[in-house]
Amino acid sequence: MAESSIPNPPPPTSAPDDAWKHTGVRVIPADSLDVNTAQTPGMSRAAAINFARVGAQKLWAGTVTISPNAKTGAHHHGHLESVIYVLKGKARMRWGERLEFVAEAGPGDFIFVPPYVPHQEINAESDVALECVLMRSDGEAVAINLPDLDPVESPEGVKWIDPTHANLPDHHHNHGHGHDHSHS
Repeated sequence: MAESSIPNPPPPTSAPDDAWKHTGVRVIPADSLDVNTAQTPGMSRAAAINFARVGAQKLWAGTVTISPNAKTGAHHHGHLESVIYVLKGKARMRWGERLEFVAEAGPGDFIFVPPYVPHQEINAESDVALECVLMRSDGEAVAINLPDLDPVESPEGVKWIDPTHANLPDHHHNHGHGHDHSHS
């Protein structure tokens, strides 16, 4: 296991002065999300969990909404890892130095974006907003827009292969939400 450059704080020897009342679990109501966060053209991000709001040291979590037929500009998130969970709609993700790869995700699917990978989120639906939950590996949001990136005309569809099951015989399964994860 890799060592983190940030040491973990020692576990508390006793409860804080408020006995965890306000420093323990926090529930952030849906109508209290903060839109004053790093934005990318074509989408709206709102923070729920970050350092400023709850003292999160290693996580950023919030929501992202992309209007029907809309797409973001090309961007990356620096050293951060990102996870996107699709709630509603169909996400079309393009990535690569010229956005030369593409895959789609629907409700219930997870998307992983490694550090520094140029990418673009696209709402593949013409009549439904794409709604997702977004998590990042740091308490602060980082979004580096790439306005000079020149995307290829026709990206290559890519299907994810689970490396933990890559040597198993090919099998098809129905996991309940009836859509194809590739795009051609």
